[in-house]
Amino acid sequence: QVELVESGGGLVQAGGSLRLSCAASGRTASSVALGWFRQAAGKEREFVARIAWNSGVTHYADSVKGRFAISRDNAKNTVYLQMNSLKPDDTAVYYCNAGLYETNSGVRSGANWGQGTQVTVSS
Repeated sequence: QVELVESGGGLVQAGGSLRLSCAASGRTASSVALGWFRQAAGKEREFVARIAWNSGVTHYADSVKGRFAISRDNAKNTVYLQMNSLKPDDTAVYYCNAGLYETNSGVRSGANWGQGTQVTVSS
């Protein structure tokens, strides 16, 4: 079981930046992949970014490549999502997830979710 607490959402103008943080705690918090999904109003939750726990290898959705960067501080069991060049289409609730994994058909979520943090990008 991993507990996740997000912070850093807010309102920003298009072209601006935000950084989300997710603090993980629990017995296995330091040994699982961490990442982010997002869900816009009326849409399904979608994968955003993932970082492996040991190698630091990252994986991004095509829609955020080159604009978002995921990183983690293993000493603090915290994962970050730096979001640059934000667009109105990035408006969503962003959820931290632990244990997400890659499959041939995409990234699947793990069992543990944070409470979500709202990101709103105005045009």
